[in-house]
Amino acid sequence: AMPVWGRLNVDRLLPFIVVYRKPARRSDPGTHRLAIGAASYMIASGDPLRRDDVVQTVRVVAEVMREVFGAFLIIEVWAGPELDLEPAPQPGYRVVHRNDESMRATVDEFVDALRSQRIGRRHPDVETDSRSRIAPKGMRPLFTARELDAMGASLLGLETRSVFRDPNTGDVYPVLMRQLARRVSTAIDRAAYRFTYTHTTARPPHYNSLGKRAVVKAVWEIDARLSAIGDLYDALLQVTPVNAEKAFADFRRSRYQRRPTFQYRPLPVDPGRLKHDLWSVRPERVEDPTLMYLFRDVQTHLDKQISLLAEIETPAFLHTSLQLHGGVEPGLLASAQLLLDSLPRRSRGRRAPRISAEEFAGLATAEVLGYREGNPDFGVLPEVREDIYSGLLVSKGHMYIGSESRIPLSRADALIQHEVGTHVVTYYNGGCQRLKLLHVGLPGYDELQEGLAVLGEYLVGGLDADRMRVLAARVVAVHAMTDGASFVESFRLLREYGFSAHAAFTITTRVYRGGGLAKDAMYLRGLAGVLDYVADGCDFGRLFLGKFGMRHVDVVDELLLRGVLSHPRVLPRYLERADVGTRLERVQEGATVMDIASECGGRSA
Repeated sequence: AMPVWGRLNVDRLLPFIVVYRKPARRSDPGTHRLAIGAASYMIASGDPLRRDDVVQTVRVVAEVMREVFGAFLIIEVWAGPELDLEPAPQPGYRVVHRNDESMRATVDEFVDALRSQRIGRRHPDVETDSRSRIAPKGMRPLFTARELDAMGASLLGLETRSVFRDPNTGDVYPVLMRQLARRVSTAIDRAAYRFTYTHTTARPPHYNSLGKRAVVKAVWEIDARLSAIGDLYDALLQVTPVNAEKAFADFRRSRYQRRPTFQYRPLPVDPGRLKHDLWSVRPERVEDPTLMYLFRDVQTHLDKQISLLAEIETPAFLHTSLQLHGGVEPGLLASAQLLLDSLPRRSRGRRAPRISAEEFAGLATAEVLGYREGNPDFGVLPEVREDIYSGLLVSKGHMYIGSESRIPLSRADALIQHEVGTHVVTYYNGGCQRLKLLHVGLPGYDELQEGLAVLGEYLVGGLDADRMRVLAARVVAVHAMTDGASFVESFRLLREYGFSAHAAFTITTRVYRGGGLAKDAMYLRGLAGVLDYVADGCDFGRLFLGKFGMRHVDVVDELLLRGVLSHPRVLPRYLERADVGTRLERVQEGATVMDIASECGGRSA
């Protein structure tokens, strides 16, 4: 703690510090948040009587760090003058610096980082100001140019337009404040990274590696509370009908004319109480802008999931489902229709050999046990259940197999790699992270998970024409549902595309369960997204670190570099196969969904 008011936080040996001085004669709500996102910062009183204490503290830190790095950067942040009352003032910054050519690269990096980060849809105004006096208005500079040279240090100033508070009341706009703090933190790390490369011998691998590593107790408390709430229910299991087999029999007896009636498991939780507990969690206690953003995102996502559970079999269910999973965009629908039109329909000849649920469970069990050779605590053994209709379901690391399932032998390996090699692997890896939310699942994780899982089917050579047609049919069915089609109408549409009555019923049931679950459009969309990711040269193995979506890839990368997250403990065992490497190379070279469809189009299970 600092004298009178403030705090010094030095996460570890770093070649920079961010300083904020609180004005002595006026309030300045929120501005200190611009500093505390950095791994090394000081917030202190701006009272002239305390200036010597502040200067001496910064000097000591600078001298220690200069001995390690050879140079040191001080960035002081402050808020600009209060703005007029206008509806939506433009965010803006002013970078204040000395006329020092050796700092040109650092200043340019700082400006570029600030300018490139939009607030909403608006790019901020960014200007530079070259002068010898670098300090907030009404305060003496921390150091003169001569003192800085003697210390082997450099000083930059960042003035932020005070758009984050109401100029009339002084109240802070919390959402805008969080956005600004996160963007300023990133820009500071980028400027510090450039300074490190141009003024010191240190070579950090990325600017994110200069971020916080030490995590305060509040982070683990909030992570634990949010994870515990997410673990209290199984959303996928709750929206899966328990009477699908009987419903199909009734539907068939009606000559496919009457919408089947589905039954669901009783809710094991009280949604109202759960939401009360959820919103009693206070992510704003976390000073780290990235983690606070992540927790807020998870909180909103869990709220929608809980709403979905409360709305099963009500008109509101579909609306909430679309908020969670999205609809079907025109390009995705066009791809799905092209697949259905171009891929061969199932042959009417001799059916391929099939295995029972128990036999498939034996194969899946052997796969889980294979992972346990190096990781004894890996996974839960698969379970055959009578309340799961013919098919497979993996939720929270548990693999459930419908007792009436008859799995094509040619598809067994692909399905095991889909369920165990992706869903169970990522669930296990997420559980090995310090942040347990990677175990429960970050918002949007379903799409990436299913894309990874389908890609796994392709990599082991088990993605056939029938499977691709099913994925396309799910997209078409979701689109029909959101366009107002009834269960019977969507069933008939799939029959026109050549699906058997049983297959059409299964697909339609998946889409209409609960009142309309848009999740099944994610498989094809997720596959396309993963293909693009791998073709861009990104790390394929990193996607198995836990349960997260494409929208959080950059956050996961940042937390990895900061040491908050760790690399996956296990990777899919199928990656050790020689033929998988050949197919993965094709994906890395830019194979598209249609390329994969063409490759598997001649095969049929």
